[in-house]
Amino acid sequence: MEIALSARGICKRFAAIDALRDVDFDLRAGEVHALLGVNGAGKSVFVKILSGLLRKDAGQIVVAGAEIEIGDPHQAELSGIASVQQRPELVDDLLGYENIYLGHEAPGGAEFQSFDRGALERRALSLSERVGLKVDVARPLRAMTAIERELIAILQALSSETIRVLILDEPTSVLTEAEKGVLFSLIRNVKAKGVGVIYITHRLDEVFEIADRFTVFRGGRVVATDVVGRVNRSGERIAELMLGASLGEVYPAKVTRPGDVLLSAESISYGGAFTDVSFAVRRGEVLGIFGLLGSGLDELSKVMYGDLSPSDGRLLVKGDAVRLRNPKAALRRGIFMVPGDRWAEGLTPTQDVAFNITLANLSRVSLFGGLLRRRLARKTSAKLAALVDLQPPDTWRAAATFSGGNQQKVVIAKGLFTEAEIYIFVEPTVGVDIGARAKIYALIRELAATSAVVVMSSDCDEVFGLSDVILALHKGRLTLDAPTAQVSREEVMVAGLVGQAGRQAL
Repeated sequence: MEIALSARGICKRFAAIDALRDVDFDLRAGEVHALLGVNGAGKSVFVKILSGLLRKDAGQIVVAGAEIEIGDPHQAELSGIASVQQRPELVDDLLGYENIYLGHEAPGGAEFQSFDRGALERRALSLSERVGLKVDVARPLRAMTAIERELIAILQALSSETIRVLILDEPTSVLTEAEKGVLFSLIRNVKAKGVGVIYITHRLDEVFEIADRFTVFRGGRVVATDVVGRVNRSGERIAELMLGASLGEVYPAKVTRPGDVLLSAESISYGGAFTDVSFAVRRGEVLGIFGLLGSGLDELSKVMYGDLSPSDGRLLVKGDAVRLRNPKAALRRGIFMVPGDRWAEGLTPTQDVAFNITLANLSRVSLFGGLLRRRLARKTSAKLAALVDLQPPDTWRAAATFSGGNQQKVVIAKGLFTEAEIYIFVEPTVGVDIGARAKIYALIRELAATSAVVVMSSDCDEVFGLSDVILALHKGRLTLDAPTAQVSREEVMVAGLVGQAGRQAL
């Protein structure tokens, strides 16, 4: 097959650290090639070099048979390489088609040249039709859903007539399963037109669904490249290549010593999202709740944390009925939630780690009158950063500069600083690599030794692997409530996918 891009001997060094060492890589035209590795393995540095965001120290890059030097993103684009970052930089105040051709509004690209908005919209519609995509390019970006924004970013990348390589960095991190299907359909259409796609993901199931080949990075080197069809769909071999060791148990042993009920619900409902939900979670155990999009899982988590008020039923904390008017009230009751979207709801990305960790309980590091004791805040946050194994353990760095897995650790450390007794984890490992995932799972089980923990996720394996008691939600109703040891993973999956009737049919 034709080689769309070839890299040989790529090296990159930051001070005393070799981020990349003699990396060789080939991307074929019309293939999806997954890049895998734990956080810090080197894959992100590699694609930043290909995208023009970083300069290589050594090595050779060849596109369509010609050696190229990539000094900036514009040169990468001229060479036929387009990239979509994990959080695309789009302009909310512009329309979809204006974002697609931002900086390339006029044919020929002449400065100060006027352009026809109608013609620009028609160009965008023609582009979307060529790649088999249906999206309203005339809508304002701020009115678009997550999948629509992702598709606009991809259309922006595909707007160049000379594109040969498309780089997608964690494109499904904020998408639902249905939206993921739309994205994968687009990728297949792009692939059919001969474009080579480099696909970065932490989700091994996506590798088997969309990729033709995969390359594993570890410690700044390429340790394996193979055809996806040659490996077992369990992903165990890939995971072991990423970790450099036997996978072992991703989920820690369950040592359960149930104590008093700390949080319970009695027939709570919220509008049409969920109805008649009851549960109880005890100190010393993990309650798992499995549900897909539209199950009511998101609304239930917000009711439990005071972000929404139940329309019926009641919540109880330590046996006392409570009305949580807002998350602050939940915190006062000893409840802390690690949200599903850590970027939008769990962190202040531009602030440093110490600020983020102490934010939910500033009184612990403040003098009377609210004056912050900065030295104490730094010292305390450093201890918690070590406890959650933050890498690197630099509490002075902005949260945005850390990997997804380490950002999640910062949010967990923030929860530990609140000294809560009830922890709610919503989609705790979204966008997190398998190494960091195992550490987060261990932290959750450690918390359960002295606290009550609720894990709410659309990942059935995650809920099943962590919980002592498991619930399943389907279209707003509980379809399963049992000790995890008494049900199979398949029963849990069917209860969440098709409801109680499906479970009884097993």
